[in-house]
Amino acid sequence: MDTISSAIMYFQKGGFVMYILLICSIFVVQIAVERWMYFSSADTGRTFAESFASLAGAGRWSDAIATAKSSRGELPRLITAAAERIRTGDDRISTFLEVQSGIVLARFRRRLYYLSVIVTAAPLLGLLGTISGMISAFSVFNVESGHATAITGGVGEALIATAFGLCVAIVALLVHSYFTQRVDSIITDMEQCLSLVEGSADAIKGVAL
Repeated sequence: MDTISSAIMYFQKGGFVMYILLICSIFVVQIAVERWMYFSSADTGRTFAESFASLAGAGRWSDAIATAKSSRGELPRLITAAAERIRTGDDRISTFLEVQSGIVLARFRRRLYYLSVIVTAAPLLGLLGTISGMISAFSVFNVESGHATAITGGVGEALIATAFGLCVAIVALLVHSYFTQRVDSIITDMEQCLSLVEGSADAIKGVAL
């Protein structure tokens, strides 16, 4: 209980900027949870891409497409849709794949930009809180009275905002880096699988879907 009271006391000493940083931290957690849930359902992972590429590379398109149809996620759905279009004689498969892959990647990148903004803004907000606190500390300093304790204590309290801002920025950076790396892996998998589909349209036409 004393720990919670101390934490609340330090939080309040950080000034008004602490509340803005608290909102930013909640926003980071919300984005992390939402993105994790979306990636868990939409990203099939490297295992599917390797399995599909192996089957397609061996010319076993019937098994490859069956694997895509039985898998969940954006990439299998896109492969299945492309195969169906090829079967119907659509000769604009390249345009279809380019547009649809762009839409899929936009869904994966959704809200990640906000994390990069918080990574930049949180330390600046913390610095703003520190400067504001230091101004207050110096304003109560009386040279004639020699209140050194007052000014050093004020500066110490002001640094709380900077520390909290850096913590928020670090967490946001870790979350952003993790999901950015996963998006890069998804792009690699999509390029590998979709290039095989686009380059083997004639072979896919003879596959029963």
